[in-house]
Amino acid sequence: MHSALVRVQNVFGFFTTVAFCTAIVVALSVTLIPQAPSADIELRNVQVVKGRPHYHSAKKEEYAHIKFDLEADLTSLFNWNTKQLFVWITATYPSKLPSEPSSQAVIWDTIIRSESQKHPLTPFTLYSSLTASSEPPRNARRASKSKQEVELAPGLIRLKNCKPKNQITDISGQLAATANVTLELGWNVQPWVGALTWTMGEGSSWGRWKGIKGGRSKAFDMPPLKVKGVNQETVKGSGKPGKVAEVSPIVK
Repeated sequence: MHSALVRVQNVFGFFTTVAFCTAIVVALSVTLIPQAPSADIELRNVQVVKGRPHYHSAKKEEYAHIKFDLEADLTSLFNWNTKQLFVWITATYPSKLPSEPSSQAVIWDTIIRSESQKHPLTPFTLYSSLTASSEPPRNARRASKSKQEVELAPGLIRLKNCKPKNQITDISGQLAATANVTLELGWNVQPWVGALTWTMGEGSSWGRWKGIKGGRSKAFDMPPLKVKGVNQETVKGSGKPGKVAEVSPIVK
């Protein structure tokens, strides 16, 4: 007859085996879920300024300030195994030497959490839901109603005249009049279980997963160097000085 320690070891071994097999099934099941993301990026305005892009910069150099519009539908990337989605926008431009690869700089990024991560089921939340009163206060009902009207599905991004989070600098210290610059959208899916998945380019596919539709702006050129503040920039396409742009991002 087995001792208590042997029985505990057998139960624990059986539990870990079942958990490992379940994790493998969950990780492989997402390959059966179709994915067809789409995005549209448009340049709003760009300006190259010479100065210190950061307070800790040791010397003055040229840096670019790019504003853009983004309409993206990444809802198909969310499934029952998605924990969160890391999204970014890179500015790609040719290097100074033809033999070198193109340079890339991230100008904007965000993390979109799934519903299961924003509202996790824990013993505390379960207890709170059971002990909560059936009729919430009037102010709470108004707040929840307004939140439902504004809240979008995870993966929908609406950015208008968005300011970059990072300025673009180059190792050479020169960016003015740089030609053939494009903005590209990228992402990284972080699952609860399984491997990380990255951006699939337009036209590519893997099983039921399709590459992004769009996700790249039209090529543009950096303007000549202007010695003035970013807040005095000129909106692209108009010959008049514009006001400081307002940003109204909605990212869920």
